[in-house]
Amino acid sequence: MDATLQSEDLNGVIRDHSETLAAQLHAQRESLFPPDAAKQMRKFTSGEAAALLGVNDSYLRKLNLDGKGPSPELTPGNRRLYSVTDIQALRELLEKTARKPGDYLPGRREGDHLQIIGVMNFKGGSGKTTTSAHLAQRLALLGYRVLAIDLDPQASMTALHGVQPEYDLPEGGTLYDAIRYDSPVPITDVIRPTYIPNLDLIPGNLELMEFEHETPRALAQGSAGLFFFRVKEALSQVDENYDVVVIDCPPQLGFLTMSALSAATGVLVTIHPEMLDVMSMSQFLRMTADLMDVIAESGADMSHDWMRYLLTRYEPTDAPQNRITAFLRTMYGDKVLNAPMLKSTAISDAGLTKQTLYEVERSAFTRSTYDRAIESVNAVNDEIAGLIQKTWGR
Repeated sequence: MDATLQSEDLNGVIRDHSETLAAQLHAQRESLFPPDAAKQMRKFTSGEAAALLGVNDSYLRKLNLDGKGPSPELTPGNRRLYSVTDIQALRELLEKTARKPGDYLPGRREGDHLQIIGVMNFKGGSGKTTTSAHLAQRLALLGYRVLAIDLDPQASMTALHGVQPEYDLPEGGTLYDAIRYDSPVPITDVIRPTYIPNLDLIPGNLELMEFEHETPRALAQGSAGLFFFRVKEALSQVDENYDVVVIDCPPQLGFLTMSALSAATGVLVTIHPEMLDVMSMSQFLRMTADLMDVIAESGADMSHDWMRYLLTRYEPTDAPQNRITAFLRTMYGDKVLNAPMLKSTAISDAGLTKQTLYEVERSAFTRSTYDRAIESVNAVNDEIAGLIQKTWGR
C-alpha cells in the first residue's frame, strides 16, 4: 500500500475553501431573508410589547381602542402584534404624558455623557460577541439610542446583524476607515442603520487588522501621535447622536483594544466560570493593567465609570462552576454582576440562523427553554442598564 501523500498548495487550498464557504454563507442568507437578503425584526405580542414599555397589556389594549398610537396587526385569532416601529412610536406617545421625563425614553438628558461600553476578553468562547449583540439590541428595544461597533476582525456581531463582510464590505466600511492614519473618513460614512429602530451598526471585517499592522510603522515614523485616542476622537463626531455605544472588542490585547479601552466609560469582562478560563483571565487582567499604565503615562485618563465581570455560559447544576463562581464573588464582590448569562441551547440554536434571542420566534423552542434563556439575558442587560442610569445620577 502506497502511504505517500501528494503535496498541496496550502495557500490555494485555503483560498478555495474560503471562497466556497463565503458563497455558501451568502446562499444561506438569501434563503433565510429573501427576496433582498435583508433581515427584518420579528413582531412582538402585546404582552412582549407591554413588558418592553413597562405598562400593562390592558393599557395597550385601551390605547388601541381609543385610537391612540399605531394600530397593531391582528392575527386570525385576534391577537395583537406590534412591530419594533410601533413600539418606538408608542414610547414617544407615552413619554409626552409621562409623570417624569425618561419614564419611556430613558436616554441621555442635558449634562449626561455618552456611555461607551467595551466588552472584552481575549479567551475564545467567553460569550463576548453574544453578550455585545444582545446588550445592544436590548438597550435599543428599551428606547436608548445605540451604536454597536464590531471591532473584532472575525466580525461575528456583524454577521448576526445580517451583514456578510465578504459580500457587503468589499471596499471597506469598518471603523478602520475612520481611525486610519492616512485620509480617515468621517465616522458617519461607516455607520449604517439596522432593522431595529434606535440601533445603528459599524460593521467589522479583516480590514481592521490593518490598524494593528500600521500602528507600529506609524509609531516608528513618529506619525501615530496618541494612537490610543483614535477611537475616542472618532466617536466624538457623533457624541450627540447616541446614548450608548457598545463595542465588541477583538479577542486580543492589541492596538485596537487599547484604543477602545481609552474611549470606554464602562468595561464589561466576560468570564466562563471554568478553571482554565479563569487562569486565562488572570493573565488578561495582568496584561491589561500593564498596558493601561503605559497609556496613562502618555497622558490618557484611564478612569472609568464602572467595570464589571459577567459570568457567561453558566450552568447552575454544575458543581465545579458553582465553586468557581463563589470564588470569584468572594474575591471581587459587587464587581461581578448579580445576573449570570445562562448556557442555553436557545441562544446557540438562534445563532445557527444568525439571530439573537430577541429576533427568533418563541414558538421555535419549547416554552420553558426559551423563557429560561430570555429571562437570563434580560436580567443581565437590565442590570447593565441600571449601571448606565446610576452613572447619569438616576
